[in-house]
Amino acid sequence: MINSTTPGFRATVAALGFAGFILSSTAWSQTSSSVRIRGTIEQVNGETLHVKTRSGADAAVQLATDATVTGLVEASWADIKPGSYVGTAAVEQPTGNLKSIEVQVFPESMRGVGEGHREYDLGPKSSMTNGTVGQVVQAGDGRTLTIMYQGKEKTVVVPPDAPIVTYVPSDRTDLAPGAKVIVTAMKRPDGMLQASRVLVGKNGLEPPM
Repeated sequence: MINSTTPGFRATVAALGFAGFILSSTAWSQTSSSVRIRGTIEQVNGETLHVKTRSGADAAVQLATDATVTGLVEASWADIKPGSYVGTAAVEQPTGNLKSIEVQVFPESMRGVGEGHREYDLGPKSSMTNGTVGQVVQAGDGRTLTIMYQGKEKTVVVPPDAPIVTYVPSDRTDLAPGAKVIVTAMKRPDGMLQASRVLVGKNGLEPPM
């Protein structure tokens, strides 16, 4: 699962920008060029997804012809070890260390994607860090990871209940009613949202980032 080498998978996920997939804790997040939607697919009409956002709003999104779809599945601590390439959304603590909201374990084919530390919009003082695990230390409140990137490092405390996930190939057959998704879309001149990228949780998984 972690070492997926499916042709084109690295390119697909790199294009999706999951290294720093900027999302909002609210239903909508607007950037200068795109709208991002988190929610559950309620209906699929041809190439149009009808999504119920986390805030309860309804969004109709038309899939672009070249829209990419990538799956997300559960991973485990067995997949995280020194040398693993990971990403984590986290919140800064009073100590200056980071408390993880979730951990993404990247397949080896994605090593280096989005490496670095940046602000994130899952709440005040939230961030996203992608890098290589240096140390994994058992702590009373979970585990502590040292994540190294671009000659720097961050210490991240991962609580026992923090979701751990990884990426797998997917296609449009996974975009069915009940599937939980994160959609990146552009607003067309006619006002319709057109999706260029979809991250879909498989087996009922809700993308935690």
